[in-house]
Amino acid sequence: MPAWVWGALAATLAGQLAITSSRTGQAAAEGALPPAPGVHALRLASFGEREAAARIAMLYVQSFAKPDYPRLVEWLRVILQLDPRSAYPLFSAARVYAETQDAARSRLALEFVYQEFLRDPERRWPWLAHAALLAKHQLKDLALARRYAAAVDRHTSAPDVPLWARQMEIFILEDMNELEAAKIMLGGLLESGAVRDPAEARFLAERLKALEARLGNSK
Repeated sequence: MPAWVWGALAATLAGQLAITSSRTGQAAAEGALPPAPGVHALRLASFGEREAAARIAMLYVQSFAKPDYPRLVEWLRVILQLDPRSAYPLFSAARVYAETQDAARSRLALEFVYQEFLRDPERRWPWLAHAALLAKHQLKDLALARRYAAAVDRHTSAPDVPLWARQMEIFILEDMNELEAAKIMLGGLLESGAVRDPAEARFLAERLKALEARLGNSK
């Protein structure tokens, strides 16, 4: 895109953002992320250059060091609506904003990733898979991690979704000590023929035997 078009687009979008910011006293406070504009307003301001407008809007949002997370999620959602094929809002939510030590804020960012994953699972699964790992290791919330992992398994069918992403729920079930459920899922996975790599199949078969042994010892 020519530089002058970028400049005009940025100026128009900045004007729209400034108008939005001036509507409430809270948004006018120094350093406060203003409420997100409607996606229709951003589409009009973009002059048809939606991808460019989405990138400019993301740069604007990222200029706020400590954004209010409910407003941040509103912005990310609007930007994703402006350019649904962009991975940037989901990447930012999962790999930047969710990786905070504030658990409440992290949960808001992860739930945004989950909701938007459901709109396009085949392309957005990597961010929900990462959300499952964060829920497990950072939040120590195995129930939430299982919810995200289960969604990846149930809502994706494309051949490029790796097997490890679909196996996450099994290993989370083990961590939850839900051994019977993990055994059933793992056995079903092996019987389905979805595991075509011999080394991986052997590894999972050994994992299944270990599960069966643990179940036997627990009785």
